[in-house]
Amino acid sequence: MSTVSSLALAGASKTSKKEAASVEFRNVTKRYGRVVAVDDVSFSIAAGELVTLLGPSGCGKTTTLRMIAGLEMASEGQILIGNRDVTHLSAADRDVSMVFQSYALFPHMSVLENVAYGPTVQGISKKEAYAMAMEKLALVGLSGLEKRAPSELSGGQQQRVAVARALVLEPQVLLFDEPLSNLDAKLRRRVREDIRELQQSLNLTVAYVTHDQEEALAVSDRIIVMSNARIAQTGTPRELYEEPADLFVADFIGDANILDGVVLDQEGSKARVRIGGITLNLPHRGASAGPVKLAVRPDAIVLNEDPSKSTAVSGVVKKASYLGTQIEYEVDSPVGNLFVVQYSRKEPIAPGTPVSIDIMEHRGVALIPGS
Repeated sequence: MSTVSSLALAGASKTSKKEAASVEFRNVTKRYGRVVAVDDVSFSIAAGELVTLLGPSGCGKTTTLRMIAGLEMASEGQILIGNRDVTHLSAADRDVSMVFQSYALFPHMSVLENVAYGPTVQGISKKEAYAMAMEKLALVGLSGLEKRAPSELSGGQQQRVAVARALVLEPQVLLFDEPLSNLDAKLRRRVREDIRELQQSLNLTVAYVTHDQEEALAVSDRIIVMSNARIAQTGTPRELYEEPADLFVADFIGDANILDGVVLDQEGSKARVRIGGITLNLPHRGASAGPVKLAVRPDAIVLNEDPSKSTAVSGVVKKASYLGTQIEYEVDSPVGNLFVVQYSRKEPIAPGTPVSIDIMEHRGVALIPGS
């Protein structure tokens, strides 16, 4: 962790006295009147695992997180934490802590008082509560800032205070609700790395909610993608990116060109697939001969402006955007309007330039099952 001393990290595993607990949802539904916010959802989070609930606004991910916390009660189904049925228990009776999007720090309290608030409310002496708070502030790299007010801290530092406050009672499960949404892009990247390293060092069970696909891919052991109050797909970041279960997941996880193709035939686990004049050999994923949809990642498409290297598909560059580490293109072609990313190129191909188009099947091309 960039802001935590090596000494703190070396002793991190010793600071968590409670065992991490698993989380399980069994056919859980949440209704608000006639509105179904979460619809018959089942999943499990292993002890010591970081699982992200990912999806667009209104998909049910935050409601699911709040049901783990006990801030919302399930209308149907069963919720277990550490194999204990907590379905009908209040938030105070569940051994969980939550880091909110707004951080919810008390402005009239110092950093130390904010972190020590939980133990103090539980009846622990002020001296012991402050000692517990100082230990967690050291763990998140905030030693020396304990006397400051929250208003005197940066956004990243405030976020660390919120994490320290959630950790101080050493919960069995730690919950994050869009914890990085108030930070700028560069700080988000640094803080998400801190959260991930802390989670692994302390062997914490974490449920993490975000709508940011890149954030989810970066921090998660597994991701649960939600859509319309249901689970669309569960898997590791690599599985979701390379083997999307349907068009929604393919389009939502990272950027993808959704293209029409035709399965020509199969041999073993592979299928010969035609896109325009390009033929690829891809895992068939249960697809039979005939029309199919494919998810083609932007960096799997190769552009070449040299006529001598023409392929069966050609196109014209419509837009080019230089972004430092990469160049992004919009290309008009017979197989569709393509979004293309090129790395390690200094000069963009000028708009209006004819290009040949090839697709590298090993870089990120997948058949969409049932399409």
